[in-house]
Amino acid sequence: MRATTPDQTARVLTEVAALGPYYALETGPPAPGWRPLPERDPGFVAALIDDYALRLGGGSGPVEHRVAASILFQSIAARLWSPVVASAALGVVPDLAALRWRPGSPHGLRLPAPAGFAYENARQLRDLVVDAHLRPLGEMFRDVGKLADGLVWGNAASALAGTLVARPAAPARGIVGDLLDLEPLRGTGAFTRRGFVRRSCCLYYRVPPGGGLCGDCALLDRPEG
Repeated sequence: MRATTPDQTARVLTEVAALGPYYALETGPPAPGWRPLPERDPGFVAALIDDYALRLGGGSGPVEHRVAASILFQSIAARLWSPVVASAALGVVPDLAALRWRPGSPHGLRLPAPAGFAYENARQLRDLVVDAHLRPLGEMFRDVGKLADGLVWGNAASALAGTLVARPAAPARGIVGDLLDLEPLRGTGAFTRRGFVRRSCCLYYRVPPGGGLCGDCALLDRPEG
């Protein structure tokens, strides 16, 4: 891969960050409270899921552990996809090899320096985001959160399609479409007249009181009765 200059990468990251907090990718030396991503500590992930379950439940008490794990994983996936897809649409892919994160709302992402590569194709992003980050993170959430494999990749695909809400540029649409044609995202959903529709459910409808269905949920297309 051809490296981009620090100045070029920094300009793109600054432009992308203006799209919103989910698109921000900070740069700078490691600081206290920032952890390597993908997360490798099952105890830390279990505690995050427990805390998230309490916050989702509000005054009703914690939601189911599996429901909280699913929604938390999708939130992290959205934070990974958003700056990467938006930057790639501008021709630059951030180098995520030394990525750090700080759990929160939204989760903070940080690189030690503005390093990156020229965007080449969707397989490049699949290697950098899916294989290096979402796959090991998904394995952690499957083990700790008891999530099914199809749900994990459905959440990853939903988070990817969600990047188009804030950046509906043609290059980004092409990148997202190409990624959805690659394993392990192939078959997780498709674009219809109402937008992207996934073939699995993130379980948000089980958040009390009446969490409802997400706009891309497969359950919306089920016939009544």
